[in-house]
Amino acid sequence: MILSSIFRGARSIWLTITSEFQLEGDYLIGGLFDIHHVDTPCSYTLSPCPSVHSKPFILSSYRRFQLMRFSVEEINNLTNLLPNVSLGYEIFDHCSDTQNFPGILKLISSNGMIQPWGESHKDLSKIIAVVGTYTSTNTLTLAPLLMMNLIPMVNFYGAASSVFSRKQNFPSFLRTVHPNKDIIEVIVRILQHFNWRWVAFLNINDDYGNDGRELFIKMIKDTEICLAYTKGLNHETDYSLIFKQIEAQRIRILIVFAAEWTAEALIESAIELNITDKVWIAGDAWSLNKRLPKVKGIKNIGTVLGVSQPVVKIPGFNDFIYASKSKNPCENSEQQMFCNQVCNCSSLTAKDVILADPSFNFPVYSAVYAVAHALHNVLQCGSGRCNGNITVFPYMVLAELKKSNFTLLNQSIEFDENGDPKHGSYSILFWNHSGDAEVVGFYNFRPALHFFINNSKIQWYTKDKVSVCSQECPTGHAKKYDGIHECCFKCEICPNGTYVNSSADPYKCFKCKETEWSEEASTSCSLRVVEYIPFTDSGAIVIMVLACVLVGLTAAMSVLFAINYNTPIVRSAGGPMCFLILGCLSLCSISVFFYFDKPTTSFCILRFLPFLLFYNVCLACFVVRSFQIVCIFKIGAKFPKLHIWWRKYHGQWLVITVAFLTQALLLLIGYSCAPPKPYNETVWYPDKIILSCDINLTATSSPVVLLLSLCCFCFIFSYMGKDLPKNYNEAKAITFCLLLLIFTWIIFATVRVLYRGKYIETLNALAVLSSLYSFLLWYFFPKCYIIIFQSYKNTQQYFQGIIQDYTKTMSQ
Repeated sequence: MILSSIFRGARSIWLTITSEFQLEGDYLIGGLFDIHHVDTPCSYTLSPCPSVHSKPFILSSYRRFQLMRFSVEEINNLTNLLPNVSLGYEIFDHCSDTQNFPGILKLISSNGMIQPWGESHKDLSKIIAVVGTYTSTNTLTLAPLLMMNLIPMVNFYGAASSVFSRKQNFPSFLRTVHPNKDIIEVIVRILQHFNWRWVAFLNINDDYGNDGRELFIKMIKDTEICLAYTKGLNHETDYSLIFKQIEAQRIRILIVFAAEWTAEALIESAIELNITDKVWIAGDAWSLNKRLPKVKGIKNIGTVLGVSQPVVKIPGFNDFIYASKSKNPCENSEQQMFCNQVCNCSSLTAKDVILADPSFNFPVYSAVYAVAHALHNVLQCGSGRCNGNITVFPYMVLAELKKSNFTLLNQSIEFDENGDPKHGSYSILFWNHSGDAEVVGFYNFRPALHFFINNSKIQWYTKDKVSVCSQECPTGHAKKYDGIHECCFKCEICPNGTYVNSSADPYKCFKCKETEWSEEASTSCSLRVVEYIPFTDSGAIVIMVLACVLVGLTAAMSVLFAINYNTPIVRSAGGPMCFLILGCLSLCSISVFFYFDKPTTSFCILRFLPFLLFYNVCLACFVVRSFQIVCIFKIGAKFPKLHIWWRKYHGQWLVITVAFLTQALLLLIGYSCAPPKPYNETVWYPDKIILSCDINLTATSSPVVLLLSLCCFCFIFSYMGKDLPKNYNEAKAITFCLLLLIFTWIIFATVRVLYRGKYIETLNALAVLSSLYSFLLWYFFPKCYIIIFQSYKNTQQYFQGIIQDYTKTMSQ
């Protein structure tokens, strides 16, 4: 009932007159163009003629409208495409869904009747396809009516939302314009090319703009680009508030993804509000706008870059416009069939149309040609004629449209499985000082991706092209999040031993390997210098020579003592015990040789084991010797029974044996549990690795404690003999040797605390050698001197005289 009422109202102003909106033909193509723009919600009315023609006129859409007319008439004049078949069109000014439904229903009806779904095909409309409409929202409203009977809907402009790629919902929808994901991809590449990371995305608040915003958010997810601000724009938008919010966040890059009338309102507001120093990135809907680049003050707002499909010059179109305008069909616009087939364009000149925004002209041209080629194939045209006996249904045209593969003006026309163009490219534009959109780069999609921008062609009207929330960190600094955006961060310097790898993770200071080092604020690690004392080191050679000399001296002294074995000086020095001490001193010197070259497990064991074991025997001998001296002169007189027991059971050898076996057992247990092993010293020197040996303190503490205990006992007993006869200085010699020993290791321990370089091993070997030489030189050497040079002192009478004098002194 409603539909009949609408058609009756529409027929009341039907007049059979030639119209720009209509052309009779064997087959008709429907056209939906937004020649006028309605930017406010419309009321639902059954008025037969809403005042569409009073709304704002869109010149660029009118140019596309004329291009469809030209395309159809050009095809009709071709002999190789649809020969003897005429194409016609039925075009409507689709500026509003609610007010323009009569025109849509007219396209899919026959004699005012719409074929119910599921019934046999009869009395079908002559429309074989529809091209248009403009916006994604309009298309979403109308597409279901066409999808119902699989009427092909070939979109050329505006309906770029990714939702139309879903063939289960829109099976007969195709488009000659790239979907939103392609243009968003180009915009993201531009941002990455100029290293812009802090951006705003302003979109028209409809399906087209919201889809573009969602795609943009998805595409920048794994990049360094941050969406600092986004806002949907409509006719009620407060632009002053938007720009205040943008300025508050210091955003310099503004992406405007909107229809041209929305973009015009935004740019004009920016000029009026004196917004400056911005970079504007225009979507393909308004990047070729002819009016805005020439508006006064446009340069003050900053630099405008844009993305558009390449402008393809269409031969013969200008002549068509001149010829069409000379007929001036708009003079009788008030007599047109439908109210949305009215054009208030009588004041337009041919030049106005030719110089209008050429955006999406080739997509219109290729859309009409794609339908014509599909019909050509359905009708099995060839050899100058077509098969007129074939009844053409829209689904047949759709099937051939999907197979489209032809070349038009050197451009390949082909659809993918989603009905989107298989080939194409985008031009990257710059609004130059002359007010023209100059091509400064391109982005080819298929067959191979190719992106290029000629920076030298861009004249920046922006003082600062940097758009970041936070400035890049200095070299060697890691980022630390500061807020919710990845682009906002603080910088922290990476300390010694760490580095930052911006390509792997700019938010972390990585630790260097144990074999590497780095200074503060480093971006990589360097190999540490490995240091140790080789056998060829001059200090090592000197110490090893001294060790060999010590062995030689002990051998020589042993021979000398063997020759003079029964003399008082040898017997007072310990008799057979001297040979044990000298032998142990020689065995201790083995340790010295293992302090050099690269340490191994065996080297580390032999570095400490001989010294700890055999020096323990030496100290045990001197403990016994010191005790015997005190016993003879002091304890023997006071405790005669103890003295008798000591001599009867050879107490000295018993003590030495127990000390040796105890130390051997402690070393065996300790080294079995945790033997010394090679160790890399990396703490003290960040740029070096000092090869050393690691000693387990728990495992070695018992042998060292035993060694220290023997040293203390030795010192106590020898000190007790400090007042012995002046010329009988055995105890005094031992005391002096022990003092040298203690002093040597105190010095070494102090140096060890303060210094951990490679020469600490040389000093350790020197301390061991000094410990050996202290007894050799200060205990045995004086006795050798007496034997060789003062033989008169090496007599029984001399020694007895000294003892008798001491006994008399003690008894007084």
